[in-house]
Amino acid sequence: MLHHVSLGVMNVERAAAFYDAVLGALGYKRTAQYLPYAVGYGEGTTAFWIQLPHDHEIASVGNGAHVGFSARDQEAVQRFHKAALTNGGTDDGAPGPRPDYGPDYYGAFVRDPDGNKIEATVHAPPRKARARPARRTKAVRPAAARKATKAKTKARVTVRKVKRKAKRR
Repeated sequence: MLHHVSLGVMNVERAAAFYDAVLGALGYKRTAQYLPYAVGYGEGTTAFWIQLPHDHEIASVGNGAHVGFSARDQEAVQRFHKAALTNGGTDDGAPGPRPDYGPDYYGAFVRDPDGNKIEATVHAPPRKARARPARRTKAVRPAAARKATKAKTKARVTVRKVKRKAKRR
């Protein structure tokens, strides 16, 4: 549904240092940059932008708005949160389950250096060790089926021999 999302920031280079670390923890990369005005992130295509406001006014935070980023697993959510706090962000909800949002919802909320609220979330139960599948055993075919297969193979060989003789003539 969404093509991209943009957040206004006061200083793109400072914000880019923060988002390089935070989004990098989730596996996203910087995909575009138009310094000193804007930087974009994504997975090949740019889906998230940080930028100076187009009206040249001071960037302001939207009350009630936040941007949620998909994480691959709970460990990525934890890395996101740690990277945010290490790079000038503030905690707005430590990593953990959010049962009010759903039974398998796990997320973390932070504020970037400009006060924008962002989140990393994964909607899957923790991974469990996968059991190895049982070894397959060869199915035993009935004797009649084995005989039929042998007969077909023998017939093919006979047809090939006849064709080769015909070519030689």
